[in-house]
Amino acid sequence: MLNQIVNRLQGQVRIRIESAFPERMLNLCGARNLAFWDLEWENPTTFTCRVSRQDYYALRRAVKNMDCTLTVVKKEGVPFFLGRFRRRQVLLAGLALCGMLLFFGSFFIWDFTVEGNETVTREEILRALQKNGVHLGTFAFSLDTEDLRNHVLLDIPELAWITVNVSGCRAYVQVRERIPAPDLVNKRLPTNVVARRDGLVRKVQALDGITCVLPGASVEEGQLLISGVEDTETFGARILAGMGTVEARTWYTLSTVMPLEIVQKQYTGEEDVRFALVIGTQRVKFFPNSSIEGSNYDKITKRQPCSLFGLALPVTWVTETYRYYETVPQEVGPTQAEAAAEEILTEYLHTLVDPYGTVSSTLCAAKQQGEALVVTLTAECVEQIGESVPIYTEDRAEKGP
Repeated sequence: MLNQIVNRLQGQVRIRIESAFPERMLNLCGARNLAFWDLEWENPTTFTCRVSRQDYYALRRAVKNMDCTLTVVKKEGVPFFLGRFRRRQVLLAGLALCGMLLFFGSFFIWDFTVEGNETVTREEILRALQKNGVHLGTFAFSLDTEDLRNHVLLDIPELAWITVNVSGCRAYVQVRERIPAPDLVNKRLPTNVVARRDGLVRKVQALDGITCVLPGASVEEGQLLISGVEDTETFGARILAGMGTVEARTWYTLSTVMPLEIVQKQYTGEEDVRFALVIGTQRVKFFPNSSIEGSNYDKITKRQPCSLFGLALPVTWVTETYRYYETVPQEVGPTQAEAAAEEILTEYLHTLVDPYGTVSSTLCAAKQQGEALVVTLTAECVEQIGESVPIYTEDRAEKGP
């Protein structure tokens, strides 16, 4: 592989030699130390091979007085490529200028890659970097990563760590988000644990306070489960911070109405394609008018970053496709409408239950009413229904909240 690169940098020529005694040509190359490779025989009197550019000129002078025919099949390598531009000085100057721009442009940042963010958006991180002087076109060697980290962490408190590493023309931004600290329980605040919703108690675990319900009991919303008031029988009542968990079986009944006739998009086949070029932060449009005829269309945007020899360029080719459509009414079968409604209700059910427990089982029923379908989802769940509420004592009531 290395020899091929060196040969192409120096220039190589593939030649065809035809002679009645081809072995003499091989002996001649050996006697004059002319290297050749990739030898291929076409017939007993003709073969092809590759020689370097310098050896080709020496071989061509040596075979002038010999009974043979030397034909150039192909010239390869950098010297022959640049030789084509001997009479095209303007093009050669343009290539040289392009090479210089690529060389000096590699010292600047033309692209960003953000990794490690989940809740903090990429745009928010890039805006914070731009505020602190790191943006497209920033000189890579002028970055002070420690100072940059300190300022960005002040601008985005949700981040615990950030670093910027530059490789070529691309800046790799790696972040770690801060893990929020759990809320501290104030054990000095008198509280009761009451039922957040109706349910059938399965298990009670009181960390502090007096248990007021037993497993198997049916409770209603707001009912006292763990009391923060303890009767000492000698010194009166003692106020505690009632804490604990109460696991219970709960039931949900959710309903929705699904129409049996919906409006669906139908593409007309008409499309409008527009092109634009984004250079840095400037957008160059290649279409005269920005207005779109009609209001019913889907916009599909495709961005293609440009690069040269693996180097990212501050250029992005943007293709915007507008697909026009019409709205047509379409009937939906009861089975399809029921399945869609069940999916919607199940997703909504999980938003209610998942923070506290799990869904055990579900049952879906549907009933048609006129032009609509009423779908009802009944679910049984297991969740933690205990909720802490403060106990307002007389002293606390006088002091206020």
